[in-house]
Amino acid sequence: MWLKPEEVLLKNALKLWVTEKCNDYFILQRRRGYGEGSGGLTGLLVGTLDTVLDSTAKVAPFRILHQTPDSQVYWNIACGASQEEITQHWEWLQQNIMRTLSVFDSSEDITSFVQGKIRGLIAEEGKVSLVQEDDPEKFREALLRFESWFCLPEKEKLVTYYSCSYWRGRVPCQGWLYLSTNFLCFYSYLLGNEVKLVVSWVEISRLEKMSSVLLTESIRVCAGGEEYVFSMFLHLQQTFLIMEQLGNYAVRRLIDKEMFPDDHILSDPLQITKSRMSVLGLETHARNEAFRAFFRLPREENLLEVYESFLWVPFSHFNTLGKICVSENYMCFASQDGSQCHLIIPIREASVLTVHTPPLFCQMVGVPLLTGLLCTCVSIHEDEEGVMVGQKDSSKAVSTEALMNVFHPHDAENLDPKMLKEKMKEQSWQIHFAEYGRGTSMFCTKKTRDLIVRGVPEMLRGELWMLFSGAVNDMATHPGYYTELVEASLGASSLATDEIERDLHRSLPDHPAFQSDTGISALRRVLTAYAYRNPKIGYCQAMNILTSVLLLYAKEEEAFWLLVAVCERMLPDYFNRRIIGALVDQAVFEDLIRVRLTQLTEHMTDLTFFSSVSLSWFLTLFISVLPIESAVNVVDCFFYDGIKAILQLGLATLDYNMDALLCCHDDAEAVTILNRFFDSVTNKDSPLPPTVQQASAGSNDKGTSRVDISDLIREAYEKYGDIQSEEVESMRRRNKLYVIQTLEDTTKQNVVIVSQEVKFTAGHLDELYALFKRQHFLSCYWTANSPALLHHDPSLAYLEQYQLGLSQYSLLFSLLQPWGPGTNTHSLALWAFRLIDENHDGLVNFKEFCGALGKVTGKGIYSKRRGAVFLSGRGKVDLQAYLKQWQDEIQKKEESIKDLPRINQTQFIQLSKTLYALFHGDPEEESLFRAVARVTSLLLRMEEVGRRLQENTSPSKTSTSPLQPLSPATSTTSPFQTISPPETIASPRPDAAPVETVTSKLQVAHLGPEPSSPCKTGSDGAPASPDGSSNPSISSSTMETEPANTPSDNTAPTSPTDMEWSFSFEQILASLLNEPVLVRFIEKPVDTENLLDRARKDQLKAQMMK
Repeated sequence: MWLKPEEVLLKNALKLWVTEKCNDYFILQRRRGYGEGSGGLTGLLVGTLDTVLDSTAKVAPFRILHQTPDSQVYWNIACGASQEEITQHWEWLQQNIMRTLSVFDSSEDITSFVQGKIRGLIAEEGKVSLVQEDDPEKFREALLRFESWFCLPEKEKLVTYYSCSYWRGRVPCQGWLYLSTNFLCFYSYLLGNEVKLVVSWVEISRLEKMSSVLLTESIRVCAGGEEYVFSMFLHLQQTFLIMEQLGNYAVRRLIDKEMFPDDHILSDPLQITKSRMSVLGLETHARNEAFRAFFRLPREENLLEVYESFLWVPFSHFNTLGKICVSENYMCFASQDGSQCHLIIPIREASVLTVHTPPLFCQMVGVPLLTGLLCTCVSIHEDEEGVMVGQKDSSKAVSTEALMNVFHPHDAENLDPKMLKEKMKEQSWQIHFAEYGRGTSMFCTKKTRDLIVRGVPEMLRGELWMLFSGAVNDMATHPGYYTELVEASLGASSLATDEIERDLHRSLPDHPAFQSDTGISALRRVLTAYAYRNPKIGYCQAMNILTSVLLLYAKEEEAFWLLVAVCERMLPDYFNRRIIGALVDQAVFEDLIRVRLTQLTEHMTDLTFFSSVSLSWFLTLFISVLPIESAVNVVDCFFYDGIKAILQLGLATLDYNMDALLCCHDDAEAVTILNRFFDSVTNKDSPLPPTVQQASAGSNDKGTSRVDISDLIREAYEKYGDIQSEEVESMRRRNKLYVIQTLEDTTKQNVVIVSQEVKFTAGHLDELYALFKRQHFLSCYWTANSPALLHHDPSLAYLEQYQLGLSQYSLLFSLLQPWGPGTNTHSLALWAFRLIDENHDGLVNFKEFCGALGKVTGKGIYSKRRGAVFLSGRGKVDLQAYLKQWQDEIQKKEESIKDLPRINQTQFIQLSKTLYALFHGDPEEESLFRAVARVTSLLLRMEEVGRRLQENTSPSKTSTSPLQPLSPATSTTSPFQTISPPETIASPRPDAAPVETVTSKLQVAHLGPEPSSPCKTGSDGAPASPDGSSNPSISSSTMETEPANTPSDNTAPTSPTDMEWSFSFEQILASLLNEPVLVRFIEKPVDTENLLDRARKDQLKAQMMK
């Protein structure tokens, strides 16, 4: 690796370097502790210093210095991780630089020329390796160490690195922590003791900061049942945040089974190779997400600038300290505590921008910059205004009225007490609008929250939901979008639409609005349009209940945008098939119970009960457990405060029923108490008619105390209102990894149970699943067109969630096969893959993989697949058609060896080659080769004798031998003369193995090599079924590797008659059983534990060598 020339004042400082080569202008040096003579105390000390210290000397174990004869200054110009790499640089200097240097007169000219050449090489190298010349030199050094120590593929990008200590028990190991896009890595080298860790982000279940007696602060990482503790960070908070973000991105890919989004910082390799840019990019991404979540802005918005300032509050006549946040389309303000006051100003509504005295915003700094930025944004929106207005349209098929206005119009003359109280609420809000503003630019203060807690008037509910959720901004910036979606999704048929149709009449069935076609049609359009907009979510149960309530108080298009805000912003990952978001919030709820309701925690040590009973609370925002007139008040609070309002109400519910819950003896009794409580909740101020209200009749019983929803919500805010949104988000991030890994463990258990018939032990199946899953992710990390990603379907069962294509299957097959590596490994994997891929989609699941592996390692059972594997000795035939035909023929028969199809001459040759390849590297290799030669010769003789006997009984047929005569050389050395007659051979020797044992281990041994001629491949590289009309040809490379004594060199049939002969499985098996050395090889026990251990160690290396 060429380095930016750096001056080195001392040639052999502290005798840490040893000169290997030198000339008049260059010196090649090796660092002590590396290469030959690296032992001894000096080598151990140098290796320890290289790990602990961050200095230029630890770049690499080899370096090249530039010098001039009359100068004492040396320049470090190259380094290398290996002798081969540094030698290449040295030879390049000898060939391209040395001859030129003799023409220069002065040392300064020589040094300038060398430095210019090296900088040019670095620039050229940067074009290829994407490492820019202006990168920090330390990051270039760290990147080199990262690549040499961990041997990850080049596509794996280093994000950043830190010096820290890794604690092994009570002993710290000082070293370096490397954070890349897919892995957390650590390296330490202390006094000859090397410590190396590579942990995938998707395997991490816990990531948290902790403190103890020994450590003031540290980071604890739990993965795969192991715990890793890192400490002594200079920037622990920054390190933890970056680790948290990388873990979160890994979880996102684990959920969605996809690569990074196109606009993501980690999707750009140019960004990843720059430490400063990658870290800043991650921080910017996190800051943008927090900005959008706090102000409920569309996902397209990015935070451009932040200024500390005072906001002049006209209704209070004082300045509030806070920050101005500016994005492409909005200018927002939040007070210092975040709750006192916040404001959102859409730039599309700003037509004049002036600076007043005193100004509305009194900036402490940045007034000119902010003014210029806002002027630019305003001018852009003025140019786009005409276009946006022209796009506004509404379809006649879309309802333009809220269903509550259609079925229960507001009666202004009704003067009953409830309506009078409703009018008083409306007046309070009108006063609030007059003082604080109305619409998107309204000041939101503590008074706004107080009005929300008391209840929102029926007439204003839809407007305020749109405002507080941010859906009003989505709808304003996407005019006509909903109408286009409705038209595009009209008549579409999918799994989502079928589920929608099934649940339409289950949504608030007692409400008159959904007992008519008007409400049902509007609900269908909104749900179908959203499923069309977001196919990843499509439709999930509970969406129909939520959308029904939205349609009651909002217009149809507004209800659609409210649903978008809930599903994509306010309740992320709630509405998918695994409801991960709801499970995460349940984990947060459990944490809050432990902290806030300690008495209940002490009584119920297992809080998982609350997770099961509260799931509907979170999924439906209490709509499914409370009467509709009470539930809408909860929805009011949710749109203003987000998930915090639901958590507060859940805690208040448990606190209200604390005494009764403490007296419970089982979960069923606790569920009854909570259900009875929800039935007793009413809304005494609801103006809805009795026909609409859903309060249970049981709540009017004398023995049941009634609870008003307003009182319950007020109590929730008084007791638990101090919970901060930032605290909730932090708890969400901390619990998300654990929830995901818990779901993955459940998936593993289900898959392992389904796969138990392959006769592996439970422990081995767990380890195999971990290897299989890791191989799946390795195929997704660096390949955008991975078959597993292209064909991923979240609706599939657990068994199909993780699958492998041909290339990844071949790598894992080579790691787990019990034979040594040979030339036929890929061919064996190819034929095995074709046969276990039963649905022919180019992917295999875990059960199929274990089934094939079980047969290879002797753990399989006798099944129909044995015959299919035996067929893989065939050449280029239509394998799928043949298998289907064969299956149709025997599907009504009881399976036996006689049902297995016969193989012809070409297939027999391929079978022989496969056996030879399996023996490569075995201690008894020569004996095995001879045994196979005897078996193949014996079988050929048997067939020849059988053919001649048949010809003698059929005089009308020609006497042409089915086999060409053996050459003289082969005949003289052939062992045929010692072979017994066929009838004697057919009976196995006394010491031969039982047929059942050998047949179960010979299955994959019958796999033939991959056809040498080209064949069609699928999109994932898996060969398609070859054309059965063409005859197979034998690869010349395979023939060269075949032993000289194989009979296949002399058996090349050319006539149609020659292709008619074949062997049965019984004949081959009987012949093999007569060779004890073959029986020993086939019966050799397989150390599954050793295979799994080797695969774990070499899995990443195999991926890199791919």
